[in-house]
Amino acid sequence: MEELKILQKVKRMVIHGNTRLKQFPKHERYLMAAEIRSSMYRIIRLVIMANQTKGSKKQLQDKIDIELDVLRTFIDIAADKDMRYISLGAHEEWSKELSEIGRMLNGWKRSTK
Repeated sequence: MEELKILQKVKRMVIHGNTRLKQFPKHERYLMAAEIRSSMYRIIRLVIMANQTKGSKKQLQDKIDIELDVLRTFIDIAADKDMRYISLGAHEEWSKELSEIGRMLNGWKRSTK
């Protein structure tokens, strides 16, 4: 069985994200970076669960959507002018990845109605 495109995209985002998280200051690697990392892993887990669910996928897809919003918020905070844990370029790149995953999720939601 071929892997879902959204899962491939999320995996790529996690790989790139973990590289970016290594650049966080040491005191934030164990706080904010850990939250961001766990949010990314939760998205992977939810995508796999939604794909393998026999019944209604809508509830899990909604949870993925919520987790994407949580992750976007953490990324925005990390790039805030007072924090600057990630550069504006990295923020823009990460935001584009999250937007693309969101669009893919919305298409998946429409196709499973």
